[in-house]
Amino acid sequence: MVTVKICPSALVDSPSTSCFDELAAGTERRYVMISGKGGVGKTSLSASLAVKLAAAGHSVLVVSTDPAHSLSDSLGQDVSGGKPVLVQGTDLPLWGLEIDPEEAKAEFMTSSAKNNTGSQVQDFMRGMGMGMIADQLADLKLGELLDTPPPGLDEAVAIAKVVQFVDSADYTRFTRIIFDTAPTGHTLRLLALPDFVEASLAKIIRLRKKLASATAVVRSLFGTGESQDEAVAKLEKLQGRIKMVKQLFRDKQTTEFIIATIPTYLGVNESARLLQSLRKEGIPCKRIIVNQ
Repeated sequence: MVTVKICPSALVDSPSTSCFDELAAGTERRYVMISGKGGVGKTSLSASLAVKLAAAGHSVLVVSTDPAHSLSDSLGQDVSGGKPVLVQGTDLPLWGLEIDPEEAKAEFMTSSAKNNTGSQVQDFMRGMGMGMIADQLADLKLGELLDTPPPGLDEAVAIAKVVQFVDSADYTRFTRIIFDTAPTGHTLRLLALPDFVEASLAKIIRLRKKLASATAVVRSLFGTGESQDEAVAKLEKLQGRIKMVKQLFRDKQTTEFIIATIPTYLGVNESARLLQSLRKEGIPCKRIIVNQ
């Protein structure tokens, strides 16, 4: 079992590298996820660690996916807008970025909703005397995929969006990317999302198979053939991105979770549960920062 270092928050701002020398070593890209209970100072710690790594010579991007949007406050300037912003007031190679998880989710949900023609299909099939198949389609509960997205989908889409653009040629300069994540509960739900997406994709594929015999007629009346293709393509794209996030979380060579906590009974207990969950999922966590 990997030994976890307990690091006082004062060391983040200190010239000492005893707790963080491993994070600064090497020139290959690495990802750091700061997670923990709400109100323990994750954003301040993320910003401080970003400054420390930038001072060590890395080009650093610190990203907040927390709906609270406090990264701009910590950096003293507006870093919202969906693109990295160079932090002013320092010569360090440091950029900040706030991603709005709700906006990222809404973008996906709005796009997917345009292709949600399941009820039209069921009505048509009942009218054609295929009520049994229509009932089977109803049993799939496809509307739930759009009407009741699972908790944590906003965080997953936001992180997937960040991973997508940091892999582009325009962002190769960043060798350290720090994620200031939403509170613990979001992180834990996020880990289970790939399974949800797999199940969602399977439901849509089952729908397409059940409609195979009536595809030509349905397409001519509703344009459903094209819409379903678009819906499947969008879900497959999201599935691929979330799988990439899942793999990224578990890559011990490039990624590390750091738990931020405070020295209280509740803080320690929640951090212990988070550490246990991360280990169960095979996610690397070597450091706990105690903010005091």
